[in-house]
Amino acid sequence: MGLAQRKLLTPEKYLAFERASETRHEYFDGQLYAMAGESPNHSRICVNLAGEIRAQLKGRPCEAFSPNMKVRNGAFSKFAYPDLTVVCGPPVFHDESQDVLVNAKVIFEALSPSTEAYDRGRKFLRYQSIGTFTDYVLISQDEPWIEHRILRPDGQWTMLSVTGLEHSLHLASIDCTLRLTEVYDRVTFPVPGDDAEVAI
Repeated sequence: MGLAQRKLLTPEKYLAFERASETRHEYFDGQLYAMAGESPNHSRICVNLAGEIRAQLKGRPCEAFSPNMKVRNGAFSKFAYPDLTVVCGPPVFHDESQDVLVNAKVIFEALSPSTEAYDRGRKFLRYQSIGTFTDYVLISQDEPWIEHRILRPDGQWTMLSVTGLEHSLHLASIDCTLRLTEVYDRVTFPVPGDDAEVAI
């Protein structure tokens, strides 16, 4: 995510600008942030993830949406482009343009060095105002590691971390299982102490 434009915009003005723009921007507290390009690993993870989730949801009431679909939080202070979004039941949209979801249940983000702190912190806090939001899944690019934040019945969030290609992560809310070998198919990891990378 790039630098913000200084002028504060209303959500309506943001959407009008974004729908006419050739590049994507996220919206946070009235400011626009240009979205940077993605690395090969980021792209591979997103494609692998979408394939796995889509296959498991086929014929069921939950549906996955691509990174081109925006998600709005409940306070209208955040419009974002998650790497993958799952909605259960009919999708609910911000307006008739049907390009902004307001009932996201599971949000997936492949972490990037420039946005990792933001994805873990302020972005997650803003997502929590989505009334249907129950699961936040963060996927590392640099090692086989997935972090799963889960909303408990008491309203508190708990975290589960899964590391290692031999392991899997089960998302009970949508009854999907992510095998790390599939999520990281063809992904290359840095070799400690070496500039080379290894592929799996």
